[in-house]
Amino acid sequence: MLSCTTHNITVQVETEFQPQYSVPNSTEYLFAYQITIVNKSPHAVQLMRRHWFIHDANGHIREVEGEGVVGEQPVIVPNERHQYVSFCNLKTQIGRMSGTYTMYREIDNETFEVGIPSFTMVTPALQN
Repeated sequence: MLSCTTHNITVQVETEFQPQYSVPNSTEYLFAYQITIVNKSPHAVQLMRRHWFIHDANGHIREVEGEGVVGEQPVIVPNERHQYVSFCNLKTQIGRMSGTYTMYREIDNETFEVGIPSFTMVTPALQN
């Protein structure tokens, strides 16, 4: 598991190749990633936006921005966590994702960025 802490917010990432939803003959590879966000700060925060960069082995970069995560803008109180699973499709057997979350702290009306650790997605065939 990879993790990164910014402003006392820890983001942890785990990935898993999804062979049942992948079609290697058509260069379609699907990966699941589980994100755990832990609020180690003394104040509640709300995840407002996500901003991802998705790199494949062919040098293509996709940029994804939007509100919240998987249709939610969760509020995470101190010492609690929010966890979700999402997916990424690639045209290659290996790729990388990185990005940031925009968080809002109501107590002082502050908006700030939290880093997401860069993580690699690799099919089992390439791990040998």
